[in-house]
Amino acid sequence: MIIKQLSDNEIRVIIFKALSDEVRLNIVTMLYKKQAEMSCGEIGDNLDLNKSTASYHFKTLREAGLTTTRKHGQNKYVSLNVDVFNEILPGFLDTLA
Repeated sequence: MIIKQLSDNEIRVIIFKALSDEVRLNIVTMLYKKQAEMSCGEIGDNLDLNKSTASYHFKTLREAGLTTTRKHGQNKYVSLNVDVFNEILPGFLDTLA
């Protein structure tokens, strides 16, 4: 999905759907508090998620534009896309601290 081709309201719907799940909200909170990228395995371990469940949630957040994923060797690293939060939901991240 190419988010730039969508209307502002369509983008908001995708973002709100992604954030409406407690696990995904916990992932966002964890990344925000860490203020750095984290490996998918580290996040999954901290939230007691199996690989397939964690992968599903990472994909949902990535497709909503809320996170980015970087692959390095066998590992994948996830970080928040703070610009999207600041543009669409200004101040939201500060409520997670």
